[in-house]
Amino acid sequence: MGALDSLSDYISDLITVHSKRKKKRKVMQTVEIKVKMDCDGCERRVKHAVSSMKGARSVDVNRKESRVKVTGYVEPNKVLKKVRRTGKRAELWPYVPYNLVAYPYVAGAYDKKAPSGYVRNAVQALPSPNAEDEKFVTMFSDENPNACSIM
Repeated sequence: MGALDSLSDYISDLITVHSKRKKKRKVMQTVEIKVKMDCDGCERRVKHAVSSMKGARSVDVNRKESRVKVTGYVEPNKVLKKVRRTGKRAELWPYVPYNLVAYPYVAGAYDKKAPSGYVRNAVQALPSPNAEDEKFVTMFSDENPNACSIM
């Protein structure tokens, strides 16, 4: 029994040492941030701050869209904090392309300040299928196989 106990202790020590050595690897990702930039100096300051981050591979600053795109082994919250330290108001990119949204002119999605071709990423309000008015509409629908057909 003494040999089995020492062997099990040795194996458990190997497993714990191996798990401690294994570091969590960061994933290559693209982080998009909305930053209000007015001049070349603002753009240069933000680009320099983000490009000096550890793990940032490429930085693309678009002043017209007020967008900063960072690609690399970075975390979104750390990039956001780094941009905010420059004194600029910043937030994660809140927009999605116009063609990906079912109802782009819903009150929560449409934003006048959004760049062209983009709308705000909002939850789309769809009617519930059990609503009374929805039942009457689908009663005579061609898409409903159980619909009443009056000819």
